This record gives sequence, structure tokens and C-alpha cells, in this order.
Amino acid sequence: MENNNHVKTAEEAASSELIYGLEDRPPFRDAFFAALQHLLAIFVAIITPPLIIAGALKLDLATTSFLVSMALFASGISTFIQCKRVGPVGCGLLCIQGTSFSFISPIISAGLTGGLSSIFGAVMAGSFVEMGISRVLKYTRRIITPLVSGIVVTLIGMSLIKVGIISCGGGFGAMENGTFGSLQNLGIAALVLVSILFFNRSSNRYLRMSSIVIGLAIGYAVSFALGMVDFSKIESYGGFNVPLPFKYGVSFDPAAIIGLGIVYLITAIEAYGDITANSLISGEPVTGEKFVKRASGGILADGFNSFVAGVLNSFPNSIFAQNNGMIQLTGVASRYVGYFIAVFLLLLGLFPAVGLVFSLMPDPVLGGATLLMFGTVAAAGIRIIASQPLNRKAILVMAMSFSIGLSVEMVPDILSKMPDLIRGIFASGITAGGITAIVANFLIRIRE
Repeated sequence: MENNNHVKTAEEAASSELIYGLEDRPPFRDAFFAALQHLLAIFVAIITPPLIIAGALKLDLATTSFLVSMALFASGISTFIQCKRVGPVGCGLLCIQGTSFSFISPIISAGLTGGLSSIFGAVMAGSFVEMGISRVLKYTRRIITPLVSGIVVTLIGMSLIKVGIISCGGGFGAMENGTFGSLQNLGIAALVLVSILFFNRSSNRYLRMSSIVIGLAIGYAVSFALGMVDFSKIESYGGFNVPLPFKYGVSFDPAAIIGLGIVYLITAIEAYGDITANSLISGEPVTGEKFVKRASGGILADGFNSFVAGVLNSFPNSIFAQNNGMIQLTGVASRYVGYFIAVFLLLLGLFPAVGLVFSLMPDPVLGGATLLMFGTVAAAGIRIIASQPLNRKAILVMAMSFSIGLSVEMVPDILSKMPDLIRGIFASGITAGGITAIVANFLIRIRE
């Protein structure tokens, strides 16, 4: 008698739970609503980095609004390339790309020393690091191990928490006018934070997915009622944002390029993990030649799209992990839904009203949301570290990396007597700790 018992593989199990598979073309209504849910999950994450960077660099309203618009526009182009797969560029999955949080700290450091032109030069030049890694992926994974990745992701979260708490207190402007840390600022930030936590605990999946958007909307509304939002600053909500390549010029600062290049190294490894998870959820293979080609193409796109973002006066793009969860929730893995998401992002980027409204968002409102988001980043890094065997070598690597990375963040003046190049490279705790982690992990040898 023939045995028909068949044990499903992980890919087959995932595929059987999907409503629409990778190559399926959902009806317009289904695709539209699936895309809208993805958009709700990523919108705030895309616009937050340019808002934080603009605040730290004290940029005017017009510049901030344009940077927000270009972040959305660049994300639209990047998402289309990832989903479509143009030649060898792209993974061909429902992979959504957006502005990366990981680069905020080194970008602010670069901007404070060289301005926007230095930032965009470093964004473009540094992207070749990730594009290069996509071609030699199997070798780099021996250097950038999960332990190193976990350390750097944790440092990214810890470094950004400082940025988030400054926003909670009212931002750099409040530091100058003496209102920093006022009860009103901290109250607004706490309201946003508690609102996000409240809706995130909801059993309704739509409320849970929209928790950050709802929290920001509540904070924005209360801020407006308290007179903290001045719409009179906006001369016109109309018009059309025409993407203008190299609008703010381009300059190449070696220190800024090295600083961003280190983060591009880690981003490549994160992208590999995200593509693996996405492939599994979508019922696609996670081993073999097809998967390696898909992963290499996705990482190549990650770097290429960041280069395009720099040309368009935006910041590095990376694959958003949260959208993998959205595929599981909706049961829709069709990459054609990505085309709808890309169109939404492009349209939002072309109309300046979107950027203007969000550019007026008070710092405490943004701080309440980002404090939680950045804490989540640090927690994700700790989880990666915890998944590895923590032997004596791992403890030493962690101790060295966190000591040096956090020392630079807490006491930046420690580098005040160093040459400009050294100071520029190690000014960010992420870069200092990341380089230490890579070197220490490679050099330390212990026989148990």
C-alpha cells in the first residue's frame, strides 16, 4: 500500500496559509486595502528620520518639508524596484523599503560638520559598501556575525534613545528658549506614549497596526488645542513637489563616508535576515540557488536604492521588517500589492501639503512615539545577542564594544583633541562601537 503521508515543509505550510501567493494578482479592491494597511504600518517610520535630522540640524520649515516629501518619494521608487526586480536589482518579494533609523546618528554628525551636501555625498558613496557586500555575501557573513550585528543594533537603539528623549523635552529649540523639560512638553510626550501602548494592546488588529498613527494624531490634536502648532507659518498648501536631484549640492567627507559605511555593513546583514523571513512567510525557499540569487538581489537593491535616495536629497533606505508581520496578518504575499504601495508613496511625496503638515509636528509629539520605537530597536538587538552562545569571548567583545560606543555618546568631548578625521569617524557611538565589535570579534581568540 502506498504511503500518502506527507510532512509539509515550512515553505509549503506558509504557502497554504496565504490568501494570495507571491505571483498571484489580487482583485483591485483586495490589493488596494492590503496596500493601505502596509502604508499605515510604515508611513510614520518613513517620515520620522528626516524630521529628527532636520530638528537636530535646525533646518527651516521649507527644507524640512522637502526632506519629508523626498523621503516618501524615494521610498516609493525603492519599493517598486524591490518588488519588481529590475535585472539583478531587487528581491522580487513584497518587500517594502523606507528611510532607515540606523543612520540617524552618523547623519546628524556628518550634517553638523559638513551640512546637507556632506550628508548626501556620504549617503551615495557609502551605498557602494552594501552593493559590494551583495556580490560577496557568503564571505561577509563570516566577519559580520550575529553577535556583531546584535551589538550594533543595540547601540543604534541606545544612541537614538538620547535623540528621542531630547524631542520629549521639546527639542533643541526648547533648549535655547528655556522651555526644555517643561510639564507641558513632557505631558504631551507621555500622552502620545501611553496612547500608543493602549492601542497596541488592542485585540483589534487594525487598531494595533495603526497604534503609532493614532498616538501621533492624539498628540497633534492636543498640541494644536494648547497653541503649540502654528499653521500660519505655511504660506500655501498647494503646488507640486518636483524632485530636483542634488538640490543641496554634494561634497565628500571621508569621515562621514566611513561612518555611514559601517552602518551599511550592518544594514546588509539585516536585509539578509528580512529577506529570509519574507521568503519563508511567502512560501518561497530559504535555501538553494534561487534564494541566494533573491537575497543578493535584495541587498544590491538596498544599496542601489540608498544611492538613488541620496541623489534625490533623501536618506538611506532599508527593508522594513514590520511588513513581514503584515503579510502574516493579511495573508497577502503578492508582490503586485507592492506596486500599489509604491504609487501611494510617490503620490504622497509629490504633494508638499503632506510634508508641511508633518513638519509642524511639535517635538514632544514626535518624541513620545520615537522613544518607544527606539527602545524597541535596542530590544531587538538584545534579542539577537541573546540568541548566541554567550561565552567568554562574546562577553569580552560586548564589553569592549558597549564601553567604547557608549563612552563616545555620553562624553563626546573625549575626542576633542583628536585630528578631524578621527573625530569625524568616531563621533558616533554606533560607528565607534561597531568598528570595535568587528575588530574585537575578529582578533580575540580564547581557548576554553
